Amino acid sequence: MAENNKRVVLAYSGGLDTSCILSWLKENGYDVIVYVANIGQEEDFDALEDKALKIGAKKVIIEDLRRIFVTSYVWPAIACGLRYEGRYLLGTSIARPCISEGLIRTAKAEKASLVAHGATGKGNDQVRFDLSCYSLCPEIEILALWRKREFYTRFSGRTDLLEYAHKNGIPVSATPKEPWSTDANLLHISYESGILENPAIPAPIELCKMTTNLENCPNEPEEIEIAFTKGYPSSVQNLDNCYVIDNPLEIIEYLNEIGGKHGIGRIDIVENRYIGLKSRGIYEAPGSKILYEAHQDLEIYVLDREVLRIKSYLAEKMSDYVYNGFWFSPECDFVRESIERSQKYVTGMVRLKLCKGSVSILGRSSDISLYNENLVSMDKQGDFQPEDAEGFIRTQAIRLKEFHRFKKQQQIAE
Repeated sequence: MAENNKRVVLAYSGGLDTSCILSWLKENGYDVIVYVANIGQEEDFDALEDKALKIGAKKVIIEDLRRIFVTSYVWPAIACGLRYEGRYLLGTSIARPCISEGLIRTAKAEKASLVAHGATGKGNDQVRFDLSCYSLCPEIEILALWRKREFYTRFSGRTDLLEYAHKNGIPVSATPKEPWSTDANLLHISYESGILENPAIPAPIELCKMTTNLENCPNEPEEIEIAFTKGYPSSVQNLDNCYVIDNPLEIIEYLNEIGGKHGIGRIDIVENRYIGLKSRGIYEAPGSKILYEAHQDLEIYVLDREVLRIKSYLAEKMSDYVYNGFWFSPECDFVRESIERSQKYVTGMVRLKLCKGSVSILGRSSDISLYNENLVSMDKQGDFQPEDAEGFIRTQAIRLKEFHRFKKQQQIAE
């Protein structure tokens, strides 16, 4: 083990922070193996590899995790109905355990005792990476340099990093034109920090990359139909041109494309970070937004009312677990398995209209459903006996009548 205590696997994005961290680690005697997870971000991976090797990486490993990311993380998130604080669809949060699996897999294969990342000391990602890695490999050691005094006192901010990069010949793409940070994957793009840290100031109009500004969206809507099988998306059909997709990776890519064209899935929010700070974030998740709305509609159509309410409660709990970095925890496993049991009935089709930022449900169908048209119809008696409602209503009214009596007593006493 002693010969491996300076061998570290670095989660590398190629940006300013991780490039400077790579150089600093090499400067301090570490053998650095760079790990790059391809989870759908637009990136020149050949250029990324060349850059890392020039900075000093001993080895560069680029792993294509896109299909694993969709089938093992994104689809379960959709089936579970995950949405943090009622708005954020967890695009960054759900990616961290996927990347962490790759980090640990690489550390074991390369016999490295350390993993490192560039997550800041004020953010959520440090918690997500660390907890995921410890869950997967309890003996691993983690170098979180933004929590190391000797590092963060040397680099107090972006200016110091740029100066260090220039001094050490590290090419960087940071420009004054985009003074904010981004995180992108198949599910979304997030924007935060820099000029976005003032929540009162609207985001620059040129900020977003996945979604069209509403004033520039097409005037004509498009209709699509999404099929779900046991809670997981199984196909998408464009009803205007009959184009059909049934490959998971291509489904999310297509929904991002068509949803982005119609300006769907963009939010500007203040959220509560796990460590206790509030932060302002701007998110684009067109495909995820479409799938969330369609899945929720189908669930309400096919599931029992009380099952749905329990599932909604569990989804809120699981959203917290994922946001806070507990994807591999026993409580998250339990909740996920409980929710997935409800999804065995969530099979059917949902028809939607996409237009100028909105997702409108046009219809839904399923071979199995608790919706009984003969029973609910206003034009058919069915098996429902209207006089039965009399006793039901009178029973429900007892509590209200008693509360009325209680209020009268209270008024007299006063």
